[in-house]
Amino acid sequence: MIIVTLKPRNMGRNRKWLPGLGPVLLILLSHMTSGLEVPLDPKVLDGLPQPPTITLQSPKDYIFDPRENIVIHCEAKGKPHPSFSWTRNGTHLDVDTDHKVLMKPGAGTLVIDIGEKAEASEGTYQCRAQNEHGAALSNNFVIRQSRSPLWSKEIIEPVIVQTGTPLVLPCRPPAGLPPPVIFWMDNNFQRLTLDNRVSQALNGDLYFSNVVAEDTRSDYICYARFPHTQTIQQKQPISVTVLDSRSEGERRPGFMFPVGTTSTKMVLRGQTLELECIAEGLPTPDVSWQKDEGELPSSRTSFSRFKKTLRISDVNEDDAGDYRCTATNKLGSAHHIIKVDVKAAPFWVSAPRNLILAPNETGILTCRVNGEPKPDIRWFVNGVPLENTRKDHRREVHDDTVILNNVLTGTSAVYQCNASNEFGYLLANAFVNVLAEPPRVLTPPNQVYRVITNNPALLDCFSFGSPIPNITWFKDFQISIRSGDSYVIHKNGTLEINVAQPRHSGNYTCIATNNLGRKENQVSLEVKEPTRILKQPEYRVVQRGMSAMFECKVKHDRSLNPTVTWLKDDRELPHDNRFVMGKESLTISDVTEEDEGTYTCIANTILDQDSASAKLTVVEKPDPPTDLELTDQTERSVQLTWTPGDEHNSPTQNFLIQYEDSLHQPGVWVNLTDVPGSSTTARLQLSPYVYYSFRVQARNEVGYSEASGPSRQYRTNPAAPDENPSNVRGIGTEPGNLVISWTPLTGLQSNGPGLEYKVQWRQKDLEEDWTSKNVADSQLVVSGTPIYALYEIKVQAFNNYGNGPEPEVVTGYSGEGLPLSAPDTVQVMVHNSTLAEVHWEPVSLSSVQGKLQGYKVYYRRERGLQETEEEGDQQEQNLTFSGNRSEGMLPGLHPYSLYVVFIKVFNNKGEGPPSSSKTFETPEGVPGPPAFLKAINPGLDSLTLSWGPPRRSNGRLTGYTLRYQPVNSTNELGPLSVVTLEANETMFTLGSLNPSVLYKFYLSAKTIKGPGPNVTEEAYTAMDITLIQPTVDAGKVPPVGPVFGTVNASVIEGGAVISWEYFGHQKNVFVEYNVENSEEDWKRERVNGTHPHTIKGLKPGTSFWVRVVARDGADQVVHKTNKTLIKVPAGPNRQIDIATQGWFIGLMCAIALLILVLLIVCFIKRNKGGKYPVKEKEDAHQDPEIQPMKEDDGTFGEYSDTEDHKPLKGSRTPSNGTVRRDESDDSLVDYGEGGDGQFNEDGSFIGQYSGKKEKDTHEGNESSEAPSPVNAMNSFV
Repeated sequence: MIIVTLKPRNMGRNRKWLPGLGPVLLILLSHMTSGLEVPLDPKVLDGLPQPPTITLQSPKDYIFDPRENIVIHCEAKGKPHPSFSWTRNGTHLDVDTDHKVLMKPGAGTLVIDIGEKAEASEGTYQCRAQNEHGAALSNNFVIRQSRSPLWSKEIIEPVIVQTGTPLVLPCRPPAGLPPPVIFWMDNNFQRLTLDNRVSQALNGDLYFSNVVAEDTRSDYICYARFPHTQTIQQKQPISVTVLDSRSEGERRPGFMFPVGTTSTKMVLRGQTLELECIAEGLPTPDVSWQKDEGELPSSRTSFSRFKKTLRISDVNEDDAGDYRCTATNKLGSAHHIIKVDVKAAPFWVSAPRNLILAPNETGILTCRVNGEPKPDIRWFVNGVPLENTRKDHRREVHDDTVILNNVLTGTSAVYQCNASNEFGYLLANAFVNVLAEPPRVLTPPNQVYRVITNNPALLDCFSFGSPIPNITWFKDFQISIRSGDSYVIHKNGTLEINVAQPRHSGNYTCIATNNLGRKENQVSLEVKEPTRILKQPEYRVVQRGMSAMFECKVKHDRSLNPTVTWLKDDRELPHDNRFVMGKESLTISDVTEEDEGTYTCIANTILDQDSASAKLTVVEKPDPPTDLELTDQTERSVQLTWTPGDEHNSPTQNFLIQYEDSLHQPGVWVNLTDVPGSSTTARLQLSPYVYYSFRVQARNEVGYSEASGPSRQYRTNPAAPDENPSNVRGIGTEPGNLVISWTPLTGLQSNGPGLEYKVQWRQKDLEEDWTSKNVADSQLVVSGTPIYALYEIKVQAFNNYGNGPEPEVVTGYSGEGLPLSAPDTVQVMVHNSTLAEVHWEPVSLSSVQGKLQGYKVYYRRERGLQETEEEGDQQEQNLTFSGNRSEGMLPGLHPYSLYVVFIKVFNNKGEGPPSSSKTFETPEGVPGPPAFLKAINPGLDSLTLSWGPPRRSNGRLTGYTLRYQPVNSTNELGPLSVVTLEANETMFTLGSLNPSVLYKFYLSAKTIKGPGPNVTEEAYTAMDITLIQPTVDAGKVPPVGPVFGTVNASVIEGGAVISWEYFGHQKNVFVEYNVENSEEDWKRERVNGTHPHTIKGLKPGTSFWVRVVARDGADQVVHKTNKTLIKVPAGPNRQIDIATQGWFIGLMCAIALLILVLLIVCFIKRNKGGKYPVKEKEDAHQDPEIQPMKEDDGTFGEYSDTEDHKPLKGSRTPSNGTVRRDESDDSLVDYGEGGDGQFNEDGSFIGQYSGKKEKDTHEGNESSEAPSPVNAMNSFV
């Protein structure tokens, strides 16, 4: 099977596809005017006759070097292989007898040994290729020898001209074959300089538009180089003398070539048109070109020789017309028109094509040519002019057309069409091959074509046959396909599906048919899902040294395995371990600047590909600036200039300029200013008396660069201070002093040496003179001031070079004293039991001796107003009221209490004397909660509550209110009951309660003001504690009464059924079990409520410990029952040991009678001891592995121990000491019920066993064994 992937190409006007299989054979179907081309497939060519076809030949014109042999190529194909012959000048060339001529074997290529007389080999040659089906002719090859003749002898007179006149130096080289290349040089073999004034014409002459004195020289030499012989010949030197005695004046342009106002030029179609205009004038004119009534073809037009030559390549008929060249200088212009006539050697419009015709078919050969003048057409057949051949009525000749009607077998031939005019000729061969061949399908069978959805699909059906086969297509062996919306059937048999869809997948059959037979071929088409990049890589900006990741998530057809390739800038990724290609990503670690670029993800399958690109930009902190330079220096400023460093792909946002003051703070760099990132210079404002050094840092989005190197040091001269100290304050710290302080100037602000401060002060509003003192410190203490007096202060800086500016005046107070007076007329207004309002008369401001800060109210609870109440604590409290206040509120007081209050005024120095004390009482309030509440002595229907009086009665107690309500297992509250109690009661018993129920109690005390807050408690009533005693883990408080009620268990085959009652509050209840004597963790199953739960999957015949457990939210055990042992009953034994059965041995002997006897014996054996039905069932349910039979009586071996006959601890037995058993041990299995027994608190049985059916006395005595473990463990707690 061959798999073909389809990729697009163009086929004429329609878009076509070619299989990626190799060369495809294109078969053209013919109508009347077209033929069938013989395919080159060797499998087809074998056995097919074919007239000759010329496949290789030399150019028509052949110029040979006489030093080398002549090689004229002529090769042809045909079946049988053609023979070759030659003519020279129309005469047969006998290759066999001419020893100078050799023809290559198997081809017609001619090799001629020139010898001494090269001229003898010149002439017109033609090759003929012939086999039994016809003869083909080559072109006529004109063979000429290359020539490089010498310059003719001539006497060259010196040239003498006046300055400014035009001049032409003729070259006139000898005519060579091919023409020579012309150039001018001097005696030193240096080429002459050409320019707009001096130029070389196409014929080689040297033109001067105007001569100058520098043109004087005696060695103007014209050289001719002949390409074939590689020889150079030179003309005799020309001497030119330029006289400047009488300079020519300026003149208008004129044309030196061509002469006159018009000229003509003929050019052949397809050649290059060269038009030349050389002008003279002074000053040197400029030349321009244009085409009258048209435009120059820009794509084919060029200029050379300083626009003196116009070239138009690949000339066609539209290039004919008038071309105007214009010469212009400042004095005017001149025009010349060149009339261009375009002629044409014959050229093909439609060359004749080979025809393959079936017998009795009609074919047409056309030979359509054009040219100027119109070419003459002549037809030849096998190299013979048609007019010289035998008349054939089936052949019609109409100028450029030959019609062959009803061709016959054996009339194959080669026709030649010769079209010629005065400029050349064309010769074409076209064979007519008459064949009768049945169809052949050339496309390999069973090809599988694969194409991507929504792309064109082309299924090939290349065929050959004569007559030309008709092609039909079928899909899936039954659906006929015709050209329509989805399908196009091309003439070569190819089936095209314009837009392939998955529904087009399937098997296709093409059938080739002609009148000689039928041939078919099957191919398959698979339409695949396109490959798409779903998650494309995204643009990344990454800092150098970090990692970059590009994602590339690909979706593709399941049957195609894409390969994901990554490119960087359209090239392979560098071979570097830092590039890691994942399944859907590319990660670049430790990124460097070299990693920057465009990364492309290409997902490629054998059918298609998809790609996506993203750019990686690597950024880094900028490089530090360099080349710091200081210019424009003044006393207080300087210009700083720098060169920015590399920005590393992140634009510089700003430059930070820092300075170091090596005089005052050496080694410390201080930020001075910053400038925008677009600046490279800054004007810096400076301070006096500083030794400056500057440096610059650049900042981009990544961060700051390293600092540049420091600039040279720049020292400013000292000067008087520019400013005074700041934060000048005057504050008294003690009575009678004033502390004046300020923030001193820095070394940078000092502006010079000898910095000190002149401090001045005076009392405000006394019109005193200023007192001053010079200090070098930052503080001055003035003593002997009045208490809290207002002063004016000013501080001025000065140094050795002068004073600073006039300072501002600030004010400050001298030190404060303690207040002298106390508030007066203290009054209290009680609002309620916890809030009072205090009023007082404020003191005079003069007595404060400082700034009044406010008043402090001191108050203390002396005692409660009840005689029995203990005195309260004597702790004093105070509240501060800022400002000049006369009232304040006292919150948070104790009800029913006696308080005392007094007030002090205070300033910054301290508090004044207290006011006189004032007492007041607070009224009663609601009491606090009772001190405690607890439940004691729970009974089945009663609970006793005990409590303590409130610690804060806040008045006279009038009684208590008790409320209570039951709480069920889901924490839902029941109806509320209320009991009113006397004030002297501290214990109360509630009756008529429900047993084993949780109750919630609320108790509050009350005064005449109402009830206080509740105290709450919860408690259970008791239950019959003889039924169960739960296990309580260490650290847990046991509940009042039992938590677990009755718990029952019954065993079933492979499991157990558990039921219980639980009165606790934990919602996480589990049934837990474990194999007896196992050290593994207990297995557990969560249960809800009190519904029965079935444990499944227990191993039959195995004993298990079982318990019920309640856990809290942290999975800690709160309540649990004692563990109890149960045994899962063994199932019936269904595996019989065949080797020990006698009936099986008898069966193998195949004696029917013996089998019958054995069956009877077995039947009797099974019924032996029929008075023991329980015993039989025990035997039937035995597990031989765990319950071995006793050999003497067949009873269970494990029951032989006398201990097993004792009743279980705590069980109740009849008076005769025996326990009745059910009919069989599997009764619980049969009925799915449990026993009626129960467990005591320790897990032992309570209750009595009972069977389903009464036994007679004899049966009871026979069954007086100990109870089965299955029946003995039916209930547990």
